[in-house]
Amino acid sequence: MLSSPIEVAQLPTPALVLDRPTMDANIGAMAKHLASHHKGFRPHAKTHKCPTIAKAQMAAGAVGICTAKVSEAAVMLNAGIASVLVTSPVSTRQKAQAVNAIASNEAELLLVVDSVVGLDALEAEIDANKTVGVVLDLDVVMGRTGLREDDVFLRLLDRIHEDPRFYFAGVQHYAGHIMHIPEFEKRREKSLRSWDRLATKFQLLEQRGVRADIVTGGGTGTYDIDVGIEHLTDLQVGSYIFMDEEYRQVGGADSDRFKGFDLALTVACTAISQPQPSAITVDGGYKAFASDSVNPVCDGLPELQFRFAGDEHGVLLRPEAADKPGDNQGLGVMLGDVLEFAVPHCDPTVNLHDQYWVREEDGMVHGYWPISARGCSW
Repeated sequence: MLSSPIEVAQLPTPALVLDRPTMDANIGAMAKHLASHHKGFRPHAKTHKCPTIAKAQMAAGAVGICTAKVSEAAVMLNAGIASVLVTSPVSTRQKAQAVNAIASNEAELLLVVDSVVGLDALEAEIDANKTVGVVLDLDVVMGRTGLREDDVFLRLLDRIHEDPRFYFAGVQHYAGHIMHIPEFEKRREKSLRSWDRLATKFQLLEQRGVRADIVTGGGTGTYDIDVGIEHLTDLQVGSYIFMDEEYRQVGGADSDRFKGFDLALTVACTAISQPQPSAITVDGGYKAFASDSVNPVCDGLPELQFRFAGDEHGVLLRPEAADKPGDNQGLGVMLGDVLEFAVPHCDPTVNLHDQYWVREEDGMVHGYWPISARGCSW
Protein backbone atom coordinates (compact mmCIF):
# COMPACT_ATOMS: atom_id res chain seq x y z
CA MET A 1 0.00 0.00 0.00
CA LEU A 2 1.02 3.59 -0.60
CA SER A 3 1.18 6.00 2.32
CA SER A 4 -1.64 7.94 0.64
CA PRO A 5 -3.58 7.45 -2.61
CA ILE A 6 -2.23 9.15 -5.73
CA GLU A 7 -3.57 9.91 -9.18
CA VAL A 8 -2.44 7.98 -12.24
CA ALA A 9 -0.85 11.21 -13.47
CA GLN A 10 1.53 11.06 -10.49
CA LEU A 11 2.92 7.62 -11.35
CA PRO A 12 6.43 7.14 -12.74
CA THR A 13 5.68 6.38 -16.38
CA PRO A 14 5.49 4.13 -18.29
CA ALA A 15 3.34 2.51 -15.60
CA LEU A 16 1.21 -0.63 -15.80
CA VAL A 17 -2.17 0.35 -14.36
CA LEU A 18 -4.69 -2.22 -13.14
CA ASP A 19 -8.25 -1.08 -12.57
CA ARG A 20 -9.25 -3.40 -9.74
CA PRO A 21 -13.06 -2.94 -9.86
CA THR A 22 -13.07 -3.76 -13.58
CA MET A 23 -10.85 -6.78 -13.13
CA ASP A 24 -13.05 -8.05 -10.29
CA ALA A 25 -16.12 -7.59 -12.47
CA ASN A 26 -14.45 -9.53 -15.30
CA ILE A 27 -13.56 -12.39 -12.94
CA GLY A 28 -17.11 -12.46 -11.62
CA ALA A 29 -18.63 -12.38 -15.10
CA MET A 30 -16.54 -15.33 -16.28
CA ALA A 31 -17.24 -17.36 -13.15
CA LYS A 32 -20.99 -16.73 -13.49
CA HIS A 33 -21.04 -17.56 -17.20
CA LEU A 34 -19.20 -20.85 -16.85
CA ALA A 35 -21.14 -21.89 -13.76
CA SER A 36 -24.39 -21.33 -15.66
CA HIS A 37 -23.15 -23.94 -18.17
CA HIS A 38 -21.89 -26.28 -15.42
CA LYS A 39 -18.27 -25.77 -16.41
CA GLY A 40 -15.32 -24.85 -14.25
CA PHE A 41 -12.56 -22.38 -14.99
CA ARG A 42 -8.85 -22.98 -14.64
CA PRO A 43 -7.49 -19.52 -15.48
CA HIS A 44 -4.05 -19.12 -16.98
CA ALA A 45 -1.52 -17.27 -14.82
CA LYS A 46 0.75 -16.66 -17.82
CA THR A 47 -1.54 -13.69 -18.40
CA HIS A 48 -0.98 -11.93 -15.08
CA LYS A 49 2.00 -13.73 -13.41
CA CYS A 50 0.73 -12.48 -10.05
CA PRO A 51 -0.22 -14.67 -7.05
CA THR A 52 -2.51 -11.94 -5.70
CA ILE A 53 -4.62 -12.16 -8.85
CA ALA A 54 -4.47 -15.96 -8.87
CA LYS A 55 -5.86 -15.99 -5.32
CA ALA A 56 -8.70 -13.68 -6.39
CA GLN A 57 -9.55 -16.11 -9.18
CA MET A 58 -9.48 -19.06 -6.79
CA ALA A 59 -11.73 -17.15 -4.37
CA ALA A 60 -14.17 -16.66 -7.26
CA GLY A 61 -14.44 -20.42 -7.69
CA ALA A 62 -11.61 -21.40 -10.04
CA VAL A 63 -10.82 -25.12 -9.88
CA GLY A 64 -7.12 -24.41 -10.18
CA ILE A 65 -4.56 -22.21 -11.89
CA CYS A 66 -2.64 -22.86 -15.12
CA THR A 67 0.95 -21.85 -15.73
CA ALA A 68 2.89 -22.07 -18.96
CA LYS A 69 6.20 -22.97 -17.36
CA VAL A 70 7.57 -24.84 -14.36
CA SER A 71 9.09 -21.66 -12.94
CA GLU A 72 5.69 -19.95 -12.96
CA ALA A 73 4.25 -22.98 -11.17
CA ALA A 74 6.94 -22.66 -8.51
CA VAL A 75 5.86 -19.07 -7.81
CA MET A 76 2.18 -20.00 -7.60
CA LEU A 77 2.72 -23.05 -5.39
CA ASN A 78 5.02 -21.09 -3.09
CA ALA A 79 2.27 -18.47 -2.74
CA GLY A 80 -0.17 -21.12 -1.54
CA ILE A 81 -2.21 -21.87 -4.68
CA ALA A 82 -3.76 -25.28 -4.04
CA SER A 83 -3.81 -26.68 -7.59
CA VAL A 84 -1.50 -25.80 -10.49
CA LEU A 85 -1.43 -27.25 -14.00
CA VAL A 86 1.71 -26.71 -16.10
CA THR A 87 0.34 -26.55 -19.64
CA SER A 88 3.61 -26.94 -21.58
CA PRO A 89 5.30 -30.36 -21.66
CA VAL A 90 8.60 -31.18 -19.96
CA SER A 91 11.10 -33.10 -22.10
CA THR A 92 14.46 -33.02 -20.29
CA ARG A 93 15.74 -34.52 -17.04
CA GLN A 94 16.94 -31.07 -15.94
CA LYS A 95 13.40 -29.71 -16.17
CA ALA A 96 12.04 -32.85 -14.53
CA GLN A 97 14.42 -32.21 -11.63
CA ALA A 98 12.85 -28.77 -11.26
CA VAL A 99 9.41 -30.40 -11.24
CA ASN A 100 10.57 -32.77 -8.52
CA ALA A 101 11.83 -29.83 -6.46
CA ILE A 102 8.43 -28.11 -6.40
CA ALA A 103 6.25 -31.22 -6.12
CA SER A 104 4.90 -31.90 -2.63
CA ASN A 105 1.93 -33.41 -0.84
CA GLU A 106 0.75 -29.97 0.24
CA ALA A 107 -0.71 -28.95 -3.14
CA GLU A 108 -1.85 -30.57 -6.36
CA LEU A 109 0.69 -30.37 -9.18
CA LEU A 110 -0.54 -31.40 -12.62
CA LEU A 111 1.77 -31.78 -15.61
CA VAL A 112 1.03 -31.95 -19.30
CA VAL A 113 2.72 -34.86 -21.10
CA ASP A 114 2.65 -35.44 -24.86
CA SER A 115 5.57 -37.80 -25.52
CA VAL A 116 7.33 -40.92 -24.33
CA VAL A 117 10.49 -38.83 -23.98
CA GLY A 118 8.72 -36.48 -21.60
CA LEU A 119 7.39 -39.29 -19.45
CA ASP A 120 10.85 -40.93 -19.45
CA ALA A 121 12.32 -37.73 -18.02
CA LEU A 122 9.71 -37.53 -15.27
CA GLU A 123 10.10 -41.20 -14.37
CA ALA A 124 13.85 -40.70 -14.00
CA GLU A 125 13.59 -37.76 -11.60
CA ILE A 126 10.40 -37.78 -9.52
CA ASP A 127 10.99 -39.07 -5.98
CA ALA A 128 9.25 -42.25 -4.87
CA ASN A 129 7.35 -40.47 -2.09
CA LYS A 130 5.83 -37.83 -4.41
CA THR A 131 2.71 -37.93 -6.56
CA VAL A 132 2.11 -35.93 -9.72
CA GLY A 133 -1.03 -35.80 -11.84
CA VAL A 134 -0.53 -36.30 -15.57
CA VAL A 135 -2.71 -34.58 -18.16
CA LEU A 136 -2.21 -35.93 -21.67
CA ASP A 137 -2.02 -33.12 -24.19
CA LEU A 138 -3.95 -33.74 -27.42
CA ASP A 139 -3.30 -31.96 -30.71
CA VAL A 140 -5.43 -32.19 -33.83
CA VAL A 141 -4.35 -29.35 -36.07
CA MET A 142 -2.40 -26.53 -34.38
CA GLY A 143 0.94 -28.33 -34.50
CA ARG A 144 2.48 -26.66 -31.44
CA THR A 145 2.27 -29.16 -28.59
CA GLY A 146 0.23 -32.30 -28.06
CA LEU A 147 0.08 -35.84 -29.39
CA ARG A 148 -2.04 -37.22 -32.21
CA GLU A 149 -1.23 -40.93 -32.54
CA ASP A 150 -3.57 -43.36 -30.77
CA ASP A 151 -0.79 -45.84 -30.06
CA VAL A 152 1.31 -43.21 -28.26
CA PHE A 153 -1.77 -42.13 -26.30
CA LEU A 154 -2.36 -45.69 -25.10
CA ARG A 155 1.32 -46.35 -24.32
CA LEU A 156 1.47 -43.27 -22.14
CA LEU A 157 -1.81 -44.14 -20.47
CA ASP A 158 -0.59 -47.64 -19.60
CA ARG A 159 2.72 -46.41 -18.20
CA ILE A 160 1.02 -43.78 -16.06
CA HIS A 161 -1.21 -46.42 -14.51
CA GLU A 162 1.77 -48.70 -13.83
CA ASP A 163 3.73 -46.10 -11.82
CA PRO A 164 2.42 -45.19 -8.34
CA ARG A 165 4.12 -41.78 -8.52
CA PHE A 166 1.73 -40.73 -11.27
CA TYR A 167 -1.99 -40.74 -11.79
CA PHE A 168 -3.98 -40.06 -14.93
CA ALA A 169 -5.78 -36.79 -14.28
CA GLY A 170 -7.26 -36.18 -17.71
CA VAL A 171 -6.61 -34.55 -21.05
CA GLN A 172 -5.87 -31.09 -22.41
CA HIS A 173 -6.76 -29.64 -25.79
CA TYR A 174 -5.95 -26.02 -26.61
CA ALA A 175 -6.35 -24.58 -30.09
CA GLY A 176 -4.65 -21.22 -29.65
CA HIS A 177 -4.73 -20.40 -33.35
CA ILE A 178 -8.52 -20.19 -33.16
CA MET A 179 -8.80 -17.64 -30.34
CA HIS A 180 -8.38 -14.50 -32.45
CA ILE A 181 -10.33 -15.44 -35.57
CA PRO A 182 -12.29 -12.20 -36.12
CA GLU A 183 -15.58 -13.68 -37.34
CA PHE A 184 -17.54 -15.33 -34.53
CA GLU A 185 -19.25 -17.98 -36.64
CA LYS A 186 -15.96 -19.00 -38.26
CA ARG A 187 -14.29 -19.15 -34.86
CA ARG A 188 -17.18 -21.21 -33.52
CA GLU A 189 -17.14 -23.65 -36.40
CA LYS A 190 -13.38 -24.23 -36.16
CA SER A 191 -13.38 -24.65 -32.38
CA LEU A 192 -16.23 -27.16 -32.35
CA ARG A 193 -14.64 -29.09 -35.21
CA SER A 194 -11.32 -29.28 -33.34
CA TRP A 195 -13.07 -30.84 -30.34
CA ASP A 196 -14.98 -33.25 -32.60
CA ARG A 197 -11.66 -34.58 -33.88
CA LEU A 198 -10.83 -35.84 -30.40
CA ALA A 199 -13.70 -38.34 -30.44
CA THR A 200 -11.43 -41.35 -30.99
CA LYS A 201 -9.37 -40.50 -27.90
CA PHE A 202 -12.48 -40.45 -25.71
CA GLN A 203 -13.59 -43.73 -27.27
CA LEU A 204 -10.23 -45.27 -26.36
CA LEU A 205 -10.63 -44.13 -22.76
CA GLU A 206 -14.11 -45.60 -22.64
CA GLN A 207 -12.88 -48.91 -24.04
CA ARG A 208 -10.20 -49.04 -21.34
CA GLY A 209 -12.72 -48.17 -18.65
CA VAL A 210 -10.69 -45.07 -17.81
CA ARG A 211 -12.30 -41.82 -16.72
CA ALA A 212 -10.82 -38.42 -17.51
CA ASP A 213 -11.72 -36.34 -14.47
CA ILE A 214 -10.21 -33.29 -16.17
CA VAL A 215 -10.91 -32.29 -19.77
CA THR A 216 -9.40 -28.84 -19.97
CA GLY A 217 -8.76 -26.35 -22.75
CA GLY A 218 -10.29 -23.48 -24.62
CA GLY A 219 -9.60 -19.86 -23.83
CA THR A 220 -11.00 -16.35 -23.73
CA GLY A 221 -11.70 -16.35 -27.47
CA THR A 222 -13.94 -19.41 -27.22
CA TYR A 223 -15.35 -19.00 -23.69
CA ASP A 224 -18.90 -18.71 -25.05
CA ILE A 225 -18.42 -21.50 -27.61
CA ASP A 226 -16.64 -24.35 -25.87
CA VAL A 227 -19.17 -24.46 -23.02
CA GLY A 228 -21.24 -26.54 -25.43
CA ILE A 229 -18.63 -29.34 -25.45
CA GLU A 230 -20.02 -32.24 -23.43
CA HIS A 231 -16.68 -33.67 -22.30
CA LEU A 232 -15.14 -30.32 -21.33
CA THR A 233 -14.82 -29.82 -17.57
CA ASP A 234 -13.04 -26.45 -17.40
CA LEU A 235 -11.69 -23.63 -19.55
CA GLN A 236 -8.16 -22.19 -19.47
CA VAL A 237 -9.25 -18.58 -19.88
CA GLY A 238 -6.55 -15.95 -19.43
CA SER A 239 -6.92 -12.56 -21.10
CA TYR A 240 -10.52 -12.02 -19.99
CA ILE A 241 -9.37 -10.48 -16.71
CA PHE A 242 -7.58 -7.60 -18.49
CA MET A 243 -8.63 -7.56 -22.14
CA ASP A 244 -6.29 -6.10 -24.74
CA GLU A 245 -6.56 -4.55 -28.18
CA GLU A 246 -6.04 -7.86 -29.97
CA TYR A 247 -9.07 -9.33 -28.24
CA ARG A 248 -11.16 -6.17 -28.48
CA GLN A 249 -10.88 -6.39 -32.25
CA VAL A 250 -12.32 -9.93 -32.26
CA GLY A 251 -15.99 -10.14 -33.19
CA GLY A 252 -18.61 -11.38 -30.73
CA ALA A 253 -21.75 -13.39 -31.36
CA ASP A 254 -23.75 -10.26 -32.18
CA SER A 255 -21.07 -7.58 -32.53
CA ASP A 256 -17.91 -6.75 -34.41
CA ARG A 257 -16.19 -6.13 -31.07
CA PHE A 258 -15.55 -8.60 -28.25
CA LYS A 259 -18.23 -8.32 -25.58
CA GLY A 260 -18.63 -9.49 -22.01
CA PHE A 261 -15.45 -8.10 -20.43
CA ASP A 262 -14.11 -4.57 -20.06
CA LEU A 263 -10.65 -3.06 -20.28
CA ALA A 264 -8.94 -3.42 -16.89
CA LEU A 265 -5.28 -3.01 -17.89
CA THR A 266 -3.57 0.02 -19.37
CA VAL A 267 -0.11 1.48 -19.65
CA ALA A 268 0.12 5.10 -18.57
CA CYS A 269 2.58 7.19 -20.61
CA THR A 270 3.63 10.82 -20.47
CA ALA A 271 3.78 13.18 -23.44
CA ILE A 272 7.43 14.23 -23.41
CA SER A 273 8.23 15.90 -26.73
CA GLN A 274 6.65 17.53 -29.78
CA PRO A 275 9.27 18.05 -32.47
CA GLN A 276 6.52 18.81 -35.01
CA PRO A 277 3.00 20.22 -34.56
CA SER A 278 1.19 17.24 -36.06
CA ALA A 279 2.60 14.61 -33.68
CA ILE A 280 3.52 14.21 -30.04
CA THR A 281 5.89 11.71 -28.47
CA VAL A 282 5.13 9.65 -25.35
CA ASP A 283 7.62 7.77 -23.16
CA GLY A 284 6.36 4.26 -23.97
CA GLY A 285 7.77 2.10 -26.75
CA TYR A 286 8.65 -1.55 -27.19
CA LYS A 287 9.93 -1.75 -23.59
CA ALA A 288 6.48 -0.73 -22.30
CA PHE A 289 4.21 -2.54 -24.77
CA ALA A 290 4.52 -5.95 -26.39
CA SER A 291 2.90 -6.17 -29.80
CA ASP A 292 2.80 -8.93 -32.39
CA SER A 293 -0.06 -7.55 -34.45
CA VAL A 294 -1.72 -4.28 -33.41
CA ASN A 295 -0.62 -1.05 -31.75
CA PRO A 296 -1.64 0.47 -28.41
CA VAL A 297 -4.86 2.49 -28.42
CA CYS A 298 -5.76 5.52 -26.31
CA ASP A 299 -9.51 5.26 -25.70
CA GLY A 300 -9.56 8.85 -24.46
CA LEU A 301 -8.27 10.09 -27.83
CA PRO A 302 -9.68 7.57 -30.35
CA GLU A 303 -8.98 9.84 -33.29
CA LEU A 304 -5.23 9.61 -32.70
CA GLN A 305 -3.05 6.76 -33.90
CA PHE A 306 -0.12 5.33 -31.96
CA ARG A 307 3.04 4.43 -33.83
CA PHE A 308 6.05 2.77 -32.24
CA ALA A 309 9.15 4.95 -32.42
CA GLY A 310 11.70 2.61 -30.88
CA ASP A 311 12.33 0.97 -27.55
CA GLU A 312 11.51 3.97 -25.38
CA HIS A 313 9.07 6.04 -27.42
CA GLY A 314 5.75 6.08 -29.22
CA VAL A 315 4.28 8.81 -31.39
CA LEU A 316 0.65 9.94 -31.46
CA LEU A 317 -0.70 11.54 -34.60
CA ARG A 318 -3.84 11.87 -36.64
CA PRO A 319 -3.78 9.28 -39.46
CA GLU A 320 -4.59 11.93 -42.07
CA ALA A 321 -1.67 14.03 -40.84
CA ALA A 322 0.92 11.34 -41.39
CA ASP A 323 2.06 12.83 -44.67
CA LYS A 324 1.67 16.44 -43.55
CA PRO A 325 4.47 16.96 -41.02
CA GLY A 326 4.08 20.73 -41.01
CA ASP A 327 0.33 20.84 -40.50
CA ASN A 328 -0.91 21.55 -36.97
CA GLN A 329 -3.84 19.22 -36.51
CA GLY A 330 -4.80 20.22 -32.97
CA LEU A 331 -3.96 16.92 -31.30
CA GLY A 332 -5.58 17.71 -27.96
CA VAL A 333 -2.48 16.62 -26.03
CA MET A 334 -0.10 18.90 -24.15
CA LEU A 335 3.45 18.17 -23.07
CA GLY A 336 3.34 16.66 -19.59
CA ASP A 337 -0.08 15.07 -20.06
CA VAL A 338 -0.38 11.46 -18.92
CA LEU A 339 -2.40 9.20 -21.21
CA GLU A 340 -3.57 5.62 -20.72
CA PHE A 341 -3.33 3.06 -23.51
CA ALA A 342 -5.01 -0.27 -24.05
CA VAL A 343 -2.14 -2.71 -24.54
CA PRO A 344 -1.80 -4.69 -27.79
CA HIS A 345 -1.20 -8.10 -26.13
CA CYS A 346 -1.58 -8.31 -22.36
CA ASP A 347 0.48 -11.42 -21.52
CA PRO A 348 3.89 -10.32 -22.86
CA THR A 349 3.22 -6.69 -21.91
CA VAL A 350 2.79 -7.71 -18.27
CA ASN A 351 6.13 -9.53 -18.47
CA LEU A 352 7.83 -6.18 -19.24
CA HIS A 353 6.81 -4.60 -15.92
CA ASP A 354 7.72 -5.13 -12.26
CA GLN A 355 4.37 -4.28 -10.68
CA TYR A 356 0.75 -3.35 -11.22
CA TRP A 357 -0.27 0.06 -9.96
CA VAL A 358 -3.71 -0.74 -8.55
CA ARG A 359 -6.52 1.76 -9.07
CA GLU A 360 -9.52 1.43 -6.80
CA GLU A 361 -13.18 2.48 -6.99
CA ASP A 362 -12.40 6.14 -6.22
CA GLY A 363 -10.18 6.39 -9.29
CA MET A 364 -7.03 6.73 -7.21
CA VAL A 365 -4.02 4.41 -7.04
CA HIS A 366 -3.83 2.98 -3.52
CA GLY A 367 -0.98 0.50 -3.91
CA TYR A 368 0.90 -1.88 -6.12
CA TRP A 369 1.11 -5.65 -6.61
CA PRO A 370 4.39 -7.29 -7.58
CA ILE A 371 4.45 -9.34 -10.78
CA SER A 372 6.23 -12.14 -8.97
CA ALA A 373 6.54 -14.51 -11.94
CA ARG A 374 7.92 -11.90 -14.29
CA GLY A 375 10.75 -13.38 -16.33
CA CYS A 376 9.88 -16.95 -15.31
CA SER A 377 10.46 -18.37 -18.77
CA TRP A 378 11.85 -21.83 -17.96
